Amino acid sequence: MSTVAMKRLRAGVQPVVSLAGSRLTSIDALRGLVMVIMLLDHVRETWFLYMPVTDPVNARTVLPALFFTRITSTLCAPIFVALTGLSAYMYSQRHTLAETSEFLLKRGLFLVFLEFTLVNFSWRAEMPPTVIYLQVIWAIGLCMVAMAALIHLSRRTILVLGLAIVCGHNLFDGIVLSPGDTFYLPWGILHHRVVLELSGIPVKVNYPLLPWIGVICLGWSLGPWFSGLAAEVRQSRLIKLGLGMIAAFFVLRALNVYGDAPWFVVPGDGLRTVMSFLALTKYPPSLLFLLPTLGIGAILLGLFEKWQDGLISERLAVFGGAPMFFYLLHLYCLRVLYVCALAIFGPNHGSLYGVSSIVYVWLWYVGLIVVLYFPTAWFSGFKKRRKDIWWLKYL
Repeated sequence: MSTVAMKRLRAGVQPVVSLAGSRLTSIDALRGLVMVIMLLDHVRETWFLYMPVTDPVNARTVLPALFFTRITSTLCAPIFVALTGLSAYMYSQRHTLAETSEFLLKRGLFLVFLEFTLVNFSWRAEMPPTVIYLQVIWAIGLCMVAMAALIHLSRRTILVLGLAIVCGHNLFDGIVLSPGDTFYLPWGILHHRVVLELSGIPVKVNYPLLPWIGVICLGWSLGPWFSGLAAEVRQSRLIKLGLGMIAAFFVLRALNVYGDAPWFVVPGDGLRTVMSFLALTKYPPSLLFLLPTLGIGAILLGLFEKWQDGLISERLAVFGGAPMFFYLLHLYCLRVLYVCALAIFGPNHGSLYGVSSIVYVWLWYVGLIVVLYFPTAWFSGFKKRRKDIWWLKYL
């Protein structure tokens, strides 16, 4: 040990340790948490399939229990995309920039392929499909493809680009193009949901890409905090950053002038007024949608690092260590359960089967967390043991 290091230890100063070359339990734990939260929303969609909801956060019409169940899941996509950027940076610390770019490109295209095939089939079990939905896996995949090119820019440039996109993309909300307009297709993919045709099959782009590219850039830009800061400093910065983002959300939301559709007061109904304040736009994610969700994510990342040796963090890290395996596993598990329930009990809401109360959704949710933990733990361990199997890293 060097003389300087010994002096720092005697003084009680923790040395700066680079974590960018290793897998952090805190990152896997946070990723696992959002995967577990995502399961709740998908259980809701499975057993409440008979309740078509145009807008699940419509403060005027949606049942409060359904509204707050949905609100819980809004953490998932922003945090997962940001962690994708952070993980890409950490990957780059033990690989060359060219290797990192190649990995991002290949894995991104692989995710897009999964969205068109296994993911879409899990939702409707149709072959050929009558409709294709391009959702979060598609968005993450193309964000990784974009990052494959963007990582060749300086970190400062990537940070500025991410901030500009996240903070400024709502300035373009008024640009709405119609079919037949010159830039209808690219603008629809980037900023407005559109329906396309692919060999006669409708393709619904539910996750416009532009804001998500901004989020993954911000995740990448956070990487140096994990390669050049002492743990206490990093944790403090993450928590302060998260609190600042949440405070900024409350200020901007109260002003009601930019960043999302205006909120409103429901006379005589304080709960629905609060619901209106919290009802934020996810498609595409507005600035006010991203501020609190990414802010909570930053706080949780700092806290999980403090608690990464705890039992809860370790269990959540199991889900976060094999995210794509868990994603596909839970989708197909829900599809099999629904088909079995429909066959056993028959349709009770038109041609569909569903439960009558949100309570049953939560019960199913808790049970599935326990059941799905064991195969995910097995695969996560297998993935760690068999690093010689190259394709496992894509799952």
